[in-house]
Amino acid sequence: MKYFHLIWAALFRRKTRTFLTLVSITAAFLLFGMLDAVRISFDQAGKSANGAQRLQTGSKLSFIQPLPQGLGEKIAIVPGVKSVAYANWFGGAYQDPHNQVFTFAVSDNYIDQFPEVQVGDDARKAFTNTRTGILVGENLLQKYHWKVGQQIPLQSNIFPQQNGSKNWTFDIVGVLHPTDQSVAFYGQIILMHWKYFDDGVMKGYNNGQVGWYVIRVKDVSQADQVAKAIDAVSANSDHETRTQTEAAATASWMKQMADIGLIVGSIMGAVFFTLLLLTGNTMMQAVRERTSELAVMKTLGFSDQSVLATVLAESVLMVLIGGLVGIGIAAVLIPLVSASTGGMLNLPTVGADSWALGIGLMLAIGLVVGAIPAWQAMRLNIVDAFAGR
Repeated sequence: MKYFHLIWAALFRRKTRTFLTLVSITAAFLLFGMLDAVRISFDQAGKSANGAQRLQTGSKLSFIQPLPQGLGEKIAIVPGVKSVAYANWFGGAYQDPHNQVFTFAVSDNYIDQFPEVQVGDDARKAFTNTRTGILVGENLLQKYHWKVGQQIPLQSNIFPQQNGSKNWTFDIVGVLHPTDQSVAFYGQIILMHWKYFDDGVMKGYNNGQVGWYVIRVKDVSQADQVAKAIDAVSANSDHETRTQTEAAATASWMKQMADIGLIVGSIMGAVFFTLLLLTGNTMMQAVRERTSELAVMKTLGFSDQSVLATVLAESVLMVLIGGLVGIGIAAVLIPLVSASTGGMLNLPTVGADSWALGIGLMLAIGLVVGAIPAWQAMRLNIVDAFAGR
């Protein structure tokens, strides 16, 4: 801290250049904060306390391969299983193909598997008694200004009805209210009756099959044994299954679509490599411009080690300022981004681990980009510097 004023003055000797470099550093660490939140969000998917009690059973071959609907009865009698529900992907769009709506055809007891999603008693009764009834997420309801009791059309680009039409009609009978951030996704989806879907779809498209099963276990500590027992039911058949915890199933589904960790790592690797080149060039130029000043410092009694430390401190300080501002902006933006998606993207706030990782990267980058110019400044010969050599 003794020479902080010298370091600060040297850093802002060329204000425009320093400002532009700080903007680049800020942008890099803003991107780091946002992408790290995305990575953590995908890593934590399905890891809630209630999620630990749920297993998902899908086809061992592929997550898009359907399973027999009758398999549910066999799973229900496996020791350790508390309840079984099933679902199919339906998709759908409202009014315009671009207005995609996540819609699932589910068994009557499907919502019982998710106690962290609240549905009113009247809505549950209406859903059970209404063949064309649907439960709509609260955010989706607000987005399209729908109301309970309203009839809405949905277009399916996958499943036509028996008459060949891809336009399905539904009656809104209730609202889904997620009470935990881990299931905020349910605020943006629609649940329809599996029976209505299976009976109404054109022959050859579903044939009484289901996409996956959701199982609640009696004892979380026995989940692994229960999963193995469930898979043993269909072993050596033409519909072998893979049963996983909700978190593992979600992660597996994500990886089949994209390796989020690899994507985030690749992007950040490219960003920080570019940042190293940019910041390194700035520091090299700054030290070259101050050759005579550094020679004066040595003439006044500054040791080689002091000059080395001063230049390194300048480099680290520049990266720290830009990096802290960048992550700080990310911490402000992340809740706004999450809120704007209505629960579709549930990003965690920038936590202590992310701050620690970010600061560690700042220090490392600052030391790396300052190493060469600091070494050159330390080895600077006073006579040569004053002679302009």
